[in-house]
Amino acid sequence: MTCRSALQTVTLEGHIEKVSFHNRENQFTIARFQVTGTDNLITVLGLLPHPHPGSLLRITGTWETHARYGQQLRIVTAETVLPATIDGIRQYLASGFVKGVGPRTIARLVNHFQGETLAVIENAPARLSEVKGIGRQTAQRISEAWRTEHAFRGLVRFLQENGVNTLYAGRIFSAYGAESISVIQNEPLRLSHDFPRIGFTIADAVMQHSGVPFDDPRRVESCILHLLGESLNDGNTFVPATDLAERCRLVFKIDDESIATACRNLEEADEVVIEDRPVDPPLQAVYLAALHRAEGTIAARIKALLSFPVRPPEMDRDRIAAQVLARLAIALSSEQTAVIANIFTFRVAILTGGPGTGKTTLIRSITAVFESLGKQIVLAAPTGRAARRLAQVSGRKAHTIHRLLGYKPVEDGFEHNADNPLQADVVIIDEASMVDTLLMAQLLQAVHVSSRLILVGDVFQLPSVGAGNVLADLIRSQAIRTFELNEIFRQDRESAIILNAHRVRSGTQPVIAPSDFSSHATDFYFFEEERPEAVLETIVDLCRRGVPKHFALDPINDIQVLTPMHKGVVGTINLNRVLQERLNPHPEGLRIGGRSFKPGDKVMHLKNNYRKDVYNGDSGILRNIDQKKEIAAVDYDGRIVDYDFTELEEIGPAYAVTVHKSQGAEYPAVIIPIVVQHFVMLQRNLLYTAITRGKQLVVLIGTRKALDIALQNDRPRQRLSGLTDRLIH
Repeated sequence: MTCRSALQTVTLEGHIEKVSFHNRENQFTIARFQVTGTDNLITVLGLLPHPHPGSLLRITGTWETHARYGQQLRIVTAETVLPATIDGIRQYLASGFVKGVGPRTIARLVNHFQGETLAVIENAPARLSEVKGIGRQTAQRISEAWRTEHAFRGLVRFLQENGVNTLYAGRIFSAYGAESISVIQNEPLRLSHDFPRIGFTIADAVMQHSGVPFDDPRRVESCILHLLGESLNDGNTFVPATDLAERCRLVFKIDDESIATACRNLEEADEVVIEDRPVDPPLQAVYLAALHRAEGTIAARIKALLSFPVRPPEMDRDRIAAQVLARLAIALSSEQTAVIANIFTFRVAILTGGPGTGKTTLIRSITAVFESLGKQIVLAAPTGRAARRLAQVSGRKAHTIHRLLGYKPVEDGFEHNADNPLQADVVIIDEASMVDTLLMAQLLQAVHVSSRLILVGDVFQLPSVGAGNVLADLIRSQAIRTFELNEIFRQDRESAIILNAHRVRSGTQPVIAPSDFSSHATDFYFFEEERPEAVLETIVDLCRRGVPKHFALDPINDIQVLTPMHKGVVGTINLNRVLQERLNPHPEGLRIGGRSFKPGDKVMHLKNNYRKDVYNGDSGILRNIDQKKEIAAVDYDGRIVDYDFTELEEIGPAYAVTVHKSQGAEYPAVIIPIVVQHFVMLQRNLLYTAITRGKQLVVLIGTRKALDIALQNDRPRQRLSGLTDRLIH
């Protein structure tokens, strides 16, 4: 706990003695600071770009008292103090900000230019080559290090003066470098494009500070695009015009006439589409143009596929069952045989159902029958782990949709499209509920109208992370024949996980066993704990001892904690910190981006990286950290992938992940905290999705009240989409 004293600022000069912590992403630093002319060594904390022992600084800040660490100086501003003496210049240049230039080179440099050394570096860097041993490349390195050192400090000061949170300084500087201030001053709205979530807020603060009118056309247009982007992040494909106008008025002080003019200008520039929706009451929808095109493409391609005649194979149900038995040694049920026979009569079909209803068996069976007819089949799923799981259960090669379509990251385009369709007679997409509007449009353009398309998924699971709710919209439209599997097979009826998943899906209380593993009577348990702190300790104890002891499962490789939120005592942030401390005894490895990485850590890749062939949601184990080479090696199922330290923002700790991040994956055991503090996220489909991630064991920890809230909340916020109407009309 920190207590701030009266907010009276003090200014101190001195040098950094030791850097205790530094976040390279946002430049937050904790350091020991030697005050000039005294024996005082104090702790300072706040934004310090590129801090190095020996750096001379003038720090203005406020004193605060920490319950554990005592008195500290919270930095408000920090300026570099340039040394006046030759010894001071030598010490300053040797402090570490000039990478790759050793003390001997610095000594020769200072001996040559004496007291003019810093002026030469700043104003005449070409003269550095006068010094023996300093060639053009070294001179350039010294000059760039100087510019970077001082440009970043200038950016922090500029943001402070404009009322912008300086925690954004690191990200802005990474994008624009020494030109950061120039870009923000001259092209502030460029930030809206380059930083979708935060860019407009920063740009608007700068514009307002510099006196740009509220109704400046550029500001109003950027405001509209910003709000549409926020809505897209919430899963919507459009925003009602009335809602958009109201938010512009209330939050950004923009009048109706300016909003209407900006919307017309954006529509003429093909950045937005404004459309009257055929609903009751009438609704005017405002789309980002790319999403409007995607919705239209999905509807048009589905209609085109459905219009192409189908020639069913000359196989009756008995022959289908015989083929599957011969090829897979699987005896199909009458329901499964009927589904396969009927699927063959449709160009496009949807196969849906809960866990244990045989979706995977049908994928294998459909594939086997089509192969017996000499057809070429491709299997794909939205994510890397879902594709790998599909390959494992089907025994056939499976791709991510991006890889199937030949995604080209440099061009941000796809090799396969309407002009170059996939060479396949049958395209089967698993985990189709995870496919968003933009990706479904790309996929459908690449499916030839003579091909068959089968979408497989559990529509009750959480919708896609991206905009839209495509699978649900397709089913709701009734434009595509949908086969829903309801029969739970005998071996799965013996699983409490499967039975309870279906009970949760219907809003019924799960059958809960006593919180005692000793009898192994079930694979589904509920541990009642009232306080979040007690839930946390129970999770830790189960991961360390309870589950490994009774079920012979590995604490890191086999157990996955799933939670609805990032924040809170049992959110991912705190859970990962605590579980890393308790489960990984390895000494501290590396702190970067506000996170700690140690060899042996369970980590997750956070965004698609096609160059490394690693995808959003892939989990692995951090095997090694090489501090000298600045390389971290992650093991993804036996394949080692190297990350240099600047790339570590692409991975995060994965002892605990959100339920959303777990989609498409299965784990031997899952542990799920369910507490009323997560009220906003307690939804039936979220709990259902979490439960269905567990293969051998599911443990809920929390309160009956929180469980009841989740079961009763079957009205998650409806995503705004026009796809169903486009398919109907």
